[in-house]
Amino acid sequence: MHVLSPFRKDSFGYNLLIKRTVIFVFGLITWYRFFRMNSVQIMGGDKLKELPERGVLFVSNHQTYFADVSAMYQVFNAVENKVYNRVPFITLFRPKLNVFFVAAAETMKKGLLPKLMQYAGSVSIKRTWREAGKTINRGVDPKDIANIKKAMETGWTITFPQGTTRPFVKGRRGTVHLIRELNPVVVPVVINGFRRAFDKTGMFVKSTGNLLTITFKEPLELDFSEENDDLLDQIMVAIEQAPEFLKIKEE
Repeated sequence: MHVLSPFRKDSFGYNLLIKRTVIFVFGLITWYRFFRMNSVQIMGGDKLKELPERGVLFVSNHQTYFADVSAMYQVFNAVENKVYNRVPFITLFRPKLNVFFVAAAETMKKGLLPKLMQYAGSVSIKRTWREAGKTINRGVDPKDIANIKKAMETGWTITFPQGTTRPFVKGRRGTVHLIRELNPVVVPVVINGFRRAFDKTGMFVKSTGNLLTITFKEPLELDFSEENDDLLDQIMVAIEQAPEFLKIKEE
């Protein structure tokens, strides 16, 4: 196991020793919930072997606020230890520290646990279309864009293009704008079963014995000569949230 200097920090100024501790503690809780109270099937984990160390954007559907991203963290910890398609408990001792996830600032302020999870690697942004349960219309904060860029330039970043846990909602164009500007490796992810096992926040167990699935697909080959809406449609098809998937019942 690597011994970290107590003074090293990540690209956002978070102390890496504290960050590793936070990831480990959350990992202890979530690992038991995922792999003992429920079961997890990981498909396509071997596709992560050849990904670069930075400049990777995972685009995923979204079923809970925190359980989805926590499960992906578990998989990435395993990948850091060269284990694919399964997550042994021991991989918690050597987590992948340059993983970030994009989250609504409003969500990350609700309670102590979300605030602690910020240390694990959240990049908080202000929603441009909704706040406090009300529809709004405001411009994108340049600081939010800069922080997302920083995350993508220094590691792996997870984003949820729909910006909501409701299924089959149209994706947000902001994801496409970032992809155009930074040209990352874009990896689609499809998750399922989390809505059945956990509450909306993902912090409380609703039922046990569920099959939770995480599918990593081949990186997308996007043609930037196409219109933004066309690119967004390709992403939504890849994460199985396009209208044609409405006939497939999401658990």
